[in-house]
Amino acid sequence: MAAIGFFFTIGRVAEMLGENEDLLHEISGAMEPEDGHVWVIGIGDEETPAFTLDGIENLKQLVAMRREPE
Repeated sequence: MAAIGFFFTIGRVAEMLGENEDLLHEISGAMEPEDGHVWVIGIGDEETPAFTLDGIENLKQLVAMRREPE
């Protein structure tokens, strides 16, 4: 298995997918690191979710499932 070389912040993913960042933040709350979702901690303990390429694909599926009519 290849090592993960980079992550995309939630803001970048929202831009890439044309989705609302708050919506992605809410939906990603159910994701785990094995789903491609991690937290990045910056200066002053600022935290932001970040995603691998697989995580972005998982997030896209969760968004689609949420939009499906019941």
